[in-house]
Amino acid sequence: MRLAGLLALGLSASALVACSDDGADAARTFANDLATALEQRDLAPVAVDGDAAAYAALVAPLEAVPVEVEVAGVEADGDSAEVELAWQWRSGEQPWAYATTAELARDGDDWSLRWQPSVLEPSLVEGETLALARLAPRRGEILGAAKQPIVTERDVIRYGLDKTKIEPGQVAGSARRIAQALDIEVAPFVKRAKAAGEKAFVEAITLRAEDAKQSVPASYENIPGAVGIGTTRPLAPTREFALPLLGSVGEATAEIVKESEGAVQAGDLVGLSGLQARYDEQLRGVPGVRISANPADADADADADAETDAAEPRVLHESDPVDGEPLTLTLDVGLQREAEQILAGVGPASAIVAIDPASGDIVAAASGPGSGGQNTATFGRYAPGSTMKVVSSLALLRSGLRPDSMVQCPATLTVDGKSFKNYSDYPASSLGRIPLREAVAQSCNTAFVGQYDTLSDDAMTDAAAALGLGVDHDLGFPAYFGQVPPPAGPTEKAADLIGQGKVLASPMAMATVAASVRAGHAVLPQLVVGHEVTQQDPAEPLSAAEAKQLRALMRGVVTSGSGRFLADLGGDLGAKTGTAEYGEPNAAGDLATHAWMIAQRPGLAVAVFVADGQSGSATAGPLLEAFLTAAR
Repeated sequence: MRLAGLLALGLSASALVACSDDGADAARTFANDLATALEQRDLAPVAVDGDAAAYAALVAPLEAVPVEVEVAGVEADGDSAEVELAWQWRSGEQPWAYATTAELARDGDDWSLRWQPSVLEPSLVEGETLALARLAPRRGEILGAAKQPIVTERDVIRYGLDKTKIEPGQVAGSARRIAQALDIEVAPFVKRAKAAGEKAFVEAITLRAEDAKQSVPASYENIPGAVGIGTTRPLAPTREFALPLLGSVGEATAEIVKESEGAVQAGDLVGLSGLQARYDEQLRGVPGVRISANPADADADADADAETDAAEPRVLHESDPVDGEPLTLTLDVGLQREAEQILAGVGPASAIVAIDPASGDIVAAASGPGSGGQNTATFGRYAPGSTMKVVSSLALLRSGLRPDSMVQCPATLTVDGKSFKNYSDYPASSLGRIPLREAVAQSCNTAFVGQYDTLSDDAMTDAAAALGLGVDHDLGFPAYFGQVPPPAGPTEKAADLIGQGKVLASPMAMATVAASVRAGHAVLPQLVVGHEVTQQDPAEPLSAAEAKQLRALMRGVVTSGSGRFLADLGGDLGAKTGTAEYGEPNAAGDLATHAWMIAQRPGLAVAVFVADGQSGSATAGPLLEAFLTAAR
């Protein structure tokens, strides 16, 4: 027994004192057993004068609400006793606490409870029943840069069958016609409609208000019992907007209800995937509850006015809902829309990721429709191809080369039995002995492969870390930073230099590389505002001189290399194209290729990826150009 809790209910310590005879001791023992039985919602373990099952039926609507019942005092007088009970229902943020009196009667050495509804709640009378209603909180918004609403309450229409508007014999036919009109599976909806209560609304589908005009035929309103109920739901600007990142909201599954340990109940709206699921506790808030006493059936002889009065339920307790807290992201709503529109017509998996180099803010992270709902943008794992030459250039600069150092660029080069070549339309004028800056600008594979034996085994791993690649962090959302492991042998070491071998990266990781070149240090991207991350310092951080050289090398790609088509955008823009072979050769012996392109300029770093493309410049390049133009 917790004395502090009893005093909070206004019960004095003196109330605990009772007669000291054997009957009073037995009454106290019975009272403690009674409190335990009441907590367990079953009076079978104690003797009851009356309907012992009435209590269980009465509290059944409160099954999901935890309760504590304690004995606050026992006063025995001969063959009768009064027990003061302290109740506390943990409902919502405001517990329902009160005291009741239970009357006991003694027959010989045995005590029993004189059951009456007031044992449960002091104002309850015979025939009344309890009802619990959950009061839904407002789900927290998901906001973008400058507090722009991303996920907020938006108008929707719930379409379905209102069984109160039709006769029982019409249910199956109306349900079938509704399902056909709304283009949903017929049999499951008809089955649900038949199983629902006679006064039920059986939901078929919920549509955005703007989509409903295009999706619901005019004939729908002629179906008996078919209704559309306007309401709101927490939604993004469009169905596709950052969906792989944001995730979805829907009714709690049985598994979610079970794992919540009472915090979530069937019918509650919860995050089912993505950020909506990871931050669900913050976003969903705390439901309120209303506990009411419903009146007994009105007496048949009562006058009409009395019957009307008796029909009104009494509110016994109400706990206000606590609205969810917003989640703020760094996404720029306008840039995210532009990225998604640019990718809308791309068939293979694709992505555009844009980062502000100064802050590390991810301002766009779009996965194209070809990704099939997967988060290609921040969690995809692909060979980065020649975009990796930005990292390789840093490793070579650290080995002693300079941008104007001469390197050999043959048409083909064999390393430990493995033949490497340049891309099919590599300019013949840039073969032979050329400066490193030209090898970067024209993306000469063999020039980089030929330098493999000048680098230590950890040179590429360290250079990657200096540019934010290959070092994992928990950013509060699914994020893959890539891998640049030490090579297993000469061939793998050579392949790593051109973004093949075992090197992998996500579009976000390669956007981070570009951002780091622009910022002059390893950039740590962020999407969830307020999520704290401890950045690991690279073993050899990027120096200001190195960053300046890398920016110049990337600038050369635009002014005289494979990214010349971007030159008309003007400004201090640097870029790098990339094509990576993957999979098994086709009948002609050719491999499929990933297409990449990264770019950086003041205030913006971007990575564009297409899983299957002709080349970086031909496939990813136009998408990058379109995004950079939109982001001016």
